[in-house]
Amino acid sequence: MSTVLEAIEIETAPSPRASIIWLHGLGADGHDFVPIIPELGLPQTLRVRFVFPHAPTRPVTINGGMVMRAWYDVVDAGGARREVEAGVRESQRQIEALIARERGRGTPAASIVLAGFSQGGAMALHTGLRHPERLAGIMALSCFLPLGATLAAEASVANREAPVFMAHGTHDPLIPLARGREARDALTALGYRVEWRQYAMPHAVCAEEIADVARWLRDVLGAA
Repeated sequence: MSTVLEAIEIETAPSPRASIIWLHGLGADGHDFVPIIPELGLPQTLRVRFVFPHAPTRPVTINGGMVMRAWYDVVDAGGARREVEAGVRESQRQIEALIARERGRGTPAASIVLAGFSQGGAMALHTGLRHPERLAGIMALSCFLPLGATLAAEASVANREAPVFMAHGTHDPLIPLARGREARDALTALGYRVEWRQYAMPHAVCAEEIADVARWLRDVLGAA
């Protein structure tokens, strides 16, 4: 059994009763979204443990084989970027281990949010929709749906009703808005409750999006 990924952990109050596991994008690390915590302005009564794991390092084909933190390798398939399945599956197991650790600390699955940006958002969707216990919610920012063709067969019944928040920049040059919309439409077609937002921004986050994320987190964790 592989060791649990190293992660930055920040608790907003003693004895947290909810956990947010937030996955970074390609080439970043767990530090990337730490500054967002105060910007979210979550009430202290929510008592959240933020977990920002560091993805493993691996060569990334589209970046000339450069070794960097990545949840999976990305290849160019006829001009379109495509995820390599083996890495997606490996990272899914590692993210499941993070969820299990939170469960072991006394946080029920129904009080755990799986969140991510870009590659991390793709992994949040992939893992969260397949997780066997109902999660508080899944948040996927500026991303797409990896291994989408396998989802219908592999989806967890427990998370069919889990709230999903998706957001995307209209000027995203790395993951075009159309790919985000395709992911949204695929999930909606399968019956998922997707809240969709788009903003006039590139492959990034913006203040309006952070405000929407904060509201959504309060909603899904309010009764955690």
